Amino acid sequence: MPITCFIRYEIDPIQRDAFREYAGNWGRIIPRLGGRLLGYFLPHEGTNYEAWGLVGFDSLADYEAYRLRLKNDGEAVANFQFAREKRFILREERTFLENVA
Repeated sequence: MPITCFIRYEIDPIQRDAFREYAGNWGRIIPRLGGRLLGYFLPHEGTNYEAWGLVGFDSLADYEAYRLRLKNDGEAVANFQFAREKRFILREERTFLENVA
């Protein structure tokens, strides 16, 4: 069953450009490692501290295999390290959704 990993980020609004760079990096990494990037989204108006990422997978098992590849990929590890060093992500939550036909 296809699933979508919905990632909700609480970001530091002052570091919006750093999050944009982080999300842009995932735009290259995620497809290469087997995810279907549906998009990353920054706040435009209204709440200025929530951002979202959506990544599709054919199954939860495919997501788990993807997560293992992330841990062993140099570019992915560097992007995680970039986020830790800059501290622009204050909180991150993942929810797994199924499509409604």
